[in-house]
Amino acid sequence: MRFRKQSGFTLIELLIVVAIIGIIAAIAIPNLLNAIDRGKQKRSMADMRSLGTAVESYSVDVNFYPISGSMQTINSLNPVTMGIQPIYIKLAPTEDGWGGEYFYGSDAAGTGSEYTIKSNGKDKATSSASAGATNDFDCDIIFQNGTFTAYPDGVQT
Repeated sequence: MRFRKQSGFTLIELLIVVAIIGIIAAIAIPNLLNAIDRGKQKRSMADMRSLGTAVESYSVDVNFYPISGSMQTINSLNPVTMGIQPIYIKLAPTEDGWGGEYFYGSDAAGTGSEYTIKSNGKDKATSSASAGATNDFDCDIIFQNGTFTAYPDGVQT
């Protein structure tokens, strides 16, 4: 009797390959999700800088920043009514990287001498941390008078 040699993989070999793929996925997926959130955070900061540049340019021409009574969404203020779109910025961003709204507010006295642009971060809710470096994607990002006063720093969680 002659036996034909069959080629193929044994069940043990297949299980080992599946286990290795599972281990690699368990390591790679959290890093991928963190990188995606970092990208959204950086996009939000770039948009806030663009809005700040438009507000600063507006201020150069009219000697005060666009005035709002309190912190309001960019959508509710309407960038065209604010006077920054389309003259100082072609299309003002209204949503941050996570789909939350940008907020704009000027000084309480109503003189237009200060401004704040804010993103509530990944959780879309106001966080308690108000200034300085943050290390959580849920923390607010705040851009005031041309500089970030609450900003991401280091490894984010």
